[in-house]
Amino acid sequence: MEPLLAFLRSFRPISAEEAAIIIAHFEAKHFEEGEYLFRAGRVCKDFFFITSGILRIVTTNDKGVDVTHYFIGENQLCTILKSFNEETIARDSIQACCAVRVLSINKRSLSGLYQKLPFMADLVNQVNQERMLEKIRIKNAYSGEDAAQRYKVFIAEQADIAYRVPLNYIASYLNITPQSLSRIRRNRG
Repeated sequence: MEPLLAFLRSFRPISAEEAAIIIAHFEAKHFEEGEYLFRAGRVCKDFFFITSGILRIVTTNDKGVDVTHYFIGENQLCTILKSFNEETIARDSIQACCAVRVLSINKRSLSGLYQKLPFMADLVNQVNQERMLEKIRIKNAYSGEDAAQRYKVFIAEQADIAYRVPLNYIASYLNITPQSLSRIRRNRG
């Protein structure tokens, strides 16, 4: 639970009493590579804090092909936000890209936490807004680039992820074929 508390303390001071309340609301979980933390077609009722590993937000397109929207690494929050907030059916899934350890809280427990510690609602909203802006910034960095340049930007922007997730996930994220990505990686030396 310490990584979660350190993360939250990077935004504001948290007392030992507040930390105990926060910890009591989260549950530690482990997922193997390829396992889904959440599958599309349902309402997402869980919020995750990643303590180790990498998750991906993925959808299946109309051709039945998985498309990676983005990756989420350690010390970040993850959920399907629209589904979680509005209680709507999600089109995206959350999948483990490698062995992953998370701290999980369901919507009901999170509401209870907000009642006990009202500052947590603002803190979570702040984190979500900052993360959304970061996702937009990263996606914009790829805009208008050819496949080789998109991979170069990916390595520069997300080096911590590049060698920890399967190649086909990266190819899907960069919108190139796995074969093209293999060739690009070989040519980079």
